Amino acid sequence: MREFSEQEIVRREKLKFLTENGIEPFGKKYDVNSFSENIKKEYGQYTKEELESKRIIVNIAGRIMSNRRKGKVGFMHILDKLGKIQIYIGINDIGEENYEIYKKSDIGDIVGIEGIIMKTNTGELTIKALKYNHLVKALRPLPEKFHGLNDIEERFRRRYVDLIMNDEARKVAFARPKIIRSIQKYLDNLGYVEVETPVLGTILGGAAARPFITHHNTLDINMYLRIATELNLKRLLVGGMDAVYEIGRLFRNEGMDKNHNPEFTTIEVYKAFSDLEGMMDLTENLIANAAMELNGTYEVTFRDQKVSLKPGFKRVHMVDLIKKETGINFFDNISFDDAKKLATEHGIEVENHFGYGHIVNAFFEKYCEEKIIEPTFVYGHPVEISPLAKKSEDERFTERFELFILGSEYANAFTELNDPIDQYERFENQLKEKDLGNEEANEMDLDFVEALEYGMPPAGGMGMGIDRLVMLLTGSDTIREVILFPTMKPKN
Repeated sequence: MREFSEQEIVRREKLKFLTENGIEPFGKKYDVNSFSENIKKEYGQYTKEELESKRIIVNIAGRIMSNRRKGKVGFMHILDKLGKIQIYIGINDIGEENYEIYKKSDIGDIVGIEGIIMKTNTGELTIKALKYNHLVKALRPLPEKFHGLNDIEERFRRRYVDLIMNDEARKVAFARPKIIRSIQKYLDNLGYVEVETPVLGTILGGAAARPFITHHNTLDINMYLRIATELNLKRLLVGGMDAVYEIGRLFRNEGMDKNHNPEFTTIEVYKAFSDLEGMMDLTENLIANAAMELNGTYEVTFRDQKVSLKPGFKRVHMVDLIKKETGINFFDNISFDDAKKLATEHGIEVENHFGYGHIVNAFFEKYCEEKIIEPTFVYGHPVEISPLAKKSEDERFTERFELFILGSEYANAFTELNDPIDQYERFENQLKEKDLGNEEANEMDLDFVEALEYGMPPAGGMGMGIDRLVMLLTGSDTIREVILFPTMKPKN
């Protein structure tokens, strides 16, 4: 059994006092009818005298964050889901017996207060307690007010403490669902239908990524946690659903850094009879609408850089960006051998599975990606790295875009490939790449090819990282700030 600190011992003695006096130390139902921020908004403009005459009684509950007591009166601040508010407690208002219970309170305890809204002589909106209700005894002390959880790793391991101590963490936690709701509402109003597709599958596809593999005991087969939702959503277009989207978790067995967590959330959107241009319009409007609904402005500051998310994002071909940065024009009739030579001269490693298009993409990633600041749709990706996108007129490239903002990718979209013969050949090429060592290559999905043989309408599709969008709109530096319980390396 672990040893308790001095504070923990004292708190357990107070717990014993509560129990001996017939008070449940870990609480029961309490009827809350008001929250701190709502009280401030509704009654903050009233004067001390006006509030005294109105005698407004509220029930509020929260965690004690500060507590100072002198003689027969005390002041505390409690924290509820919307913020903090001051409580005044007087022995003459709540009675001697109730006041004795209050005297056993500690910072971190959860209490319920029935009281009158008032203002102090200094003008602070306060609740004057008429009844003090102990709800939950905190057996561990909170971190010191001004130091909090200094260890960043501990902040994410003990997110529950981080949310108590860190106003910014709590703000982001509530902002994330608002952003998701704004996206859902926007798409629902356009006639899209939100759907759910399986997380477990037997075929790896829809993206270039390494999977998590699990085992189904009853069927005695290995299965993958999905790396994308794309192929199932396009099956729904074959079935006639016309416009669908899914917001869900994906799993990629890869590294972790500021922008990556192995378990993350995306939205994928598919619209029959649309195309790449339609997805560009949808994507910029979706992001701009979320920014406006959350912050009331298109302007955001992220990692000390300001950028506007107002619709009208730049649109530029990948090859044109490479030419601007390196002088090399990959629209020219450059042989694969010449492309390999150019790569070597520019410090790019040519892997065994590389084709012409892989080299083009490697040039973009090395020389262009991080230099893109303003929201920019980079389109025209090579066919080798885009097995699910329709080819452009120049068949070395596809009708695909990625959205970059401040050097990071936020969305990926295609004019969807709906030719089953071409799709089968693309899957075959992916299998060849896998044999040459590309661990992220797609597998052959014959059922998806069969679905296309029934006829999928011309369509546009787009996938966007929800976590990165939340980072951008809340100014959060790392993905771990916007995921409530991010993946962490084990302590031991």
